[in-house]
Amino acid sequence: MNHLSRLLSILTILKSKRIITGTELAEKFEVSVRTIYRDIRKIEESGVPVITIEGRGYSIMDGYTVAPIMFDEKEVNSLVMAENLVSKTNDDSLIADFESTLTKIKSVFRSSLQTKSETLNSKIHIFKYVTPEQKSNSLSAIQVAIINFQLVQISYADKEAKPTERQIEPLSIYSMDEKWIVIAWCRLRKDYRSFRLDRIQHFQILRENFEDRNFDMTKYFIRCAELENRPLTIFDTSAH
Repeated sequence: MNHLSRLLSILTILKSKRIITGTELAEKFEVSVRTIYRDIRKIEESGVPVITIEGRGYSIMDGYTVAPIMFDEKEVNSLVMAENLVSKTNDDSLIADFESTLTKIKSVFRSSLQTKSETLNSKIHIFKYVTPEQKSNSLSAIQVAIINFQLVQISYADKEAKPTERQIEPLSIYSMDEKWIVIAWCRLRKDYRSFRLDRIQHFQILRENFEDRNFDMTKYFIRCAELENRPLTIFDTSAH
């Protein structure tokens, strides 16, 4: 049983209003008690009001209910497929946030759809031919910065692994060759630049907001192609 399936199974047990101990859950799912503690924290972080009853175990706060949402089999299958695709992405923050989202969604599946979703999940395999040298963990935060027009402070390593401190205005994101790339206005270079997220060593979302530059990605790539004196194509550029 994978992590997400175990979280959903624990949530189902808790939704039954049954009080259960961490030891009982550990034995049921054949994992350590420490793993169950982490699972309970994950469920709490998704917004479920789990309560600890001293000396007895875990339950859900009285009166907590989840409004039913009707999904058909194709919709459930698309979520399962998306789960598998996201799990292979190169950014840990996106994987974690999608898993949390899916925990909430799957908690309201009918039991029959829950079973079918787990069956389909066990029959999907996504293979990656190339394992990235380094993963990123900033995509979710960068997305928030984009929609809220927030300035981001980054320590960015160039091709020679030499880091520079920059403040960027994140404008758009794309994925290329298993890598996530943010296009931003770089205040250091005073121009648009592309930054690979796996080369961002440290980042901080600042409170300062920037004005919408009405960025046009098509025009950006046309300009890049002209500067490189090559036909228009979406390619991986590195900030410099």
